[in-house]
Amino acid sequence: MNPVSLPLPPLRRAAALVLLGALALGGAAGCSTAADSAPRTPQEQAQESSPTGTTTPTSASASTATDVGWVQLMTPMNQQAVKLLTLAATRAAEPRVRDFAVRLRTGQEAELDHLHGLLTRMGLPGTDVHAGHDMPGMVTVRDLEAARAAEGPAFDRLVLVQIRDHLRQSAQVSRSEITSGRRADARELAAALVTAREASLAELERLPGAGRALG
Repeated sequence: MNPVSLPLPPLRRAAALVLLGALALGGAAGCSTAADSAPRTPQEQAQESSPTGTTTPTSASASTATDVGWVQLMTPMNQQAVKLLTLAATRAAEPRVRDFAVRLRTGQEAELDHLHGLLTRMGLPGTDVHAGHDMPGMVTVRDLEAARAAEGPAFDRLVLVQIRDHLRQSAQVSRSEITSGRRADARELAAALVTAREASLAELERLPGAGRALG
């Protein structure tokens, strides 16, 4: 574990890994309350009640638990990252890190507009169902407190590590949505997010101090 990272309680880390693993497998296990609370589409209700157990074709707009889990995880991940990037935009010691934070924050805020629109179209609440969870790639309250307490190069190192983890994990779960999700608009947004994450990661790794901070 990187020295600037804060350790997660074992139970919370286990729960987080279960959720990420479920998305990677295209399933709905882990943090099941978010997926289970999603309204069933008429097509899904018909499938569940079918005596033969066969499935019927569904429209591209029907949502699965993977779609629900992805958008309900990605939204708070971006929201929390924006908070850290806002700090970095004014407090980073290295000017190139500040510039990177400003540009990345703008991109993440634009993504949030699309994610909120998707939540609305899916009939899902805008509340954070992962509030208080320590998820891999999620900037936590403790991470933000540590950032506010850090200064100079130590602050920059913390930001680089946290944002690198955020970009990696959000790209991972977005790839799972691309391969296992059903909604065309969700999969299209996930693909755009992966492209943006890959470009941002490449840029982040070239920033001054990144080699030392990221190992």
